[in-house]
Amino acid sequence: MTAPEQRWTRPVGRWTPPLDRGALTAVLERVREWQAFDGGALLDDVAVALDDVVPAEECVEDITQRLRVHLMRLVAIAVAAEAEHDEETARLIERARTVRCEDVPGDRWKAVGHLRRMGWTVNGLLERLVAIKCLKGAA
Repeated sequence: MTAPEQRWTRPVGRWTPPLDRGALTAVLERVREWQAFDGGALLDDVAVALDDVVPAEECVEDITQRLRVHLMRLVAIAVAAEAEHDEETARLIERARTVRCEDVPGDRWKAVGHLRRMGWTVNGLLERLVAIKCLKGAA
């Protein structure tokens, strides 16, 4: 015995997408550009920046750029989690924004100092986000 066929008796309106074509294309592009948080890569870059062995001069700019990306991602995570209401986190976010925007000094040793400040800032913000449970432990 088969169940009787069910029919809708009320008219259903035509579905319209929530965004227009241009907005959907923009969302798709952002999704394609998205990269997952990689705590292992972050810790590797912090280790290079803070190691006793000074990075080679030609590597400083590249490491600095990667640390900038880590800082932007950590700040975005903190803001999305509304963690900036925590006083310590707000202080670290402000420091991250400041150090991220600074130009790399032309002098090698000043550039290494800047790189290390960025490394300490990335590390501090990561530890704070883990402590307030915005992130699980990295790596």
